[in-house]
Amino acid sequence: MASQQFEPPSGTRDFLADALRRRERVFTQIREVFARYGFEPLQTPAFERLETLTGKYGDEGDKLIFKILRRGEHEATGEADLALRYDMTVPLARVVATYGSKLPTPYKRYAMGPVWRADRPGKGRFREFAQCDVDVVGSSSPLADAETVCALSDALDAVGVRDFTVLVNSRQALAGLLEVYGVPSDLGGGVLITLDKLDKLPPDKVAAELVDARSLSPGTAEKLVADLTAFDAVERMRGALAGSEAGRAGLDEIDRLLELAAPKVGKDRMAFTPRLVRGLDYYTGVIFEITAEGMPGSIASGGRYDHLIEALGGPDVPACGGSLGVERIIGLLDQTAEDGDRTDVAVTLIAPDTAAEIMGFAARLRDAGLRTEIYLASSRKLAKQLKWAADRRARFALIYGAADREAGVVTVRDMDTGDQSQVPPEELVAHLAGRCAPSS
Repeated sequence: MASQQFEPPSGTRDFLADALRRRERVFTQIREVFARYGFEPLQTPAFERLETLTGKYGDEGDKLIFKILRRGEHEATGEADLALRYDMTVPLARVVATYGSKLPTPYKRYAMGPVWRADRPGKGRFREFAQCDVDVVGSSSPLADAETVCALSDALDAVGVRDFTVLVNSRQALAGLLEVYGVPSDLGGGVLITLDKLDKLPPDKVAAELVDARSLSPGTAEKLVADLTAFDAVERMRGALAGSEAGRAGLDEIDRLLELAAPKVGKDRMAFTPRLVRGLDYYTGVIFEITAEGMPGSIASGGRYDHLIEALGGPDVPACGGSLGVERIIGLLDQTAEDGDRTDVAVTLIAPDTAAEIMGFAARLRDAGLRTEIYLASSRKLAKQLKWAADRRARFALIYGAADREAGVVTVRDMDTGDQSQVPPEELVAHLAGRCAPSS
């Protein structure tokens, strides 16, 4: 067992070749989908000023921000002035506040990269993980919400995750519901944070927290939780919101999103879900989460956040967006290696005096786009080198010894069938290029 000092920090991982190739393939597939929808790439620093991040995620979220202590002469203060980014949304808001006049309107961007949470690690839950976000800034059209959901759904289809459901609700509808239940406005944010735990805790535990931590009466807490978790929760919520202006506006948002996105996503893969809350403070309109069979929690989420950029000192512009949980998505995919990860040609070296010619063969094959590796260990036994080629999952192996040189050929071994053929060196590239797909 490896000493703990050699293990990565808790909640982080090392990615060896096969895992990294699988991840890069998923990123590429997602990136291609986002680009088809007209989203442009954006990259921001791994860390932000602490004041940029704090106060944007609610009390629970702020506790999970990884803070960076002051450095140099200020180190002794024990104070923090920077923090690792918690998500891709707040950095986007900062960028829009900074470069607003230089950006197109609406501004459609995607971002991919690691984010950090000072959370307790668990199954499918890490302290360092990647996010893939799409956002539309500067449009209040429901089409922007629908395009966001459609792009995320298409990305899931592209990577092979098709058994999923898009859960939809609205913060306006939830605000109307709290109004109907007589929840004071100053308690509303905390109540929503607690209600967001309905997918993690039993209803009675959530109701108890509403009483103990959020100061609701037992009757109100129990009725609110019961209505949100009932089998006919949709009908109950629609009935309760009939007399609330904010509630009706929220229901209209939900129905419009379902109407616009369902033809692309699939009506059977979308559902109005009253218990969906999304605990982050910055959401103002429709919200959604995407869940998949066999994976706890959500694999994508997002919504509308119309005033976040103003909160950062920028203009008050509407915005919406969503994020794919790439770590959970990769966990749902088949873990077997794919043909695209194979080495095309493994070049053996059984006669040291042929090394220069071997290097020439490899260079020409690589120039032709074939993934080519040369045996670099010390053994000159062909059997051991062919085992190495098999371990590298090579499609073909080249054998070039004294007899091959004298005959003016290179022996090409098909590693799948064991068949061998002799090819003149000048025909080697053409012979193999037609039988191997060029490496990406």
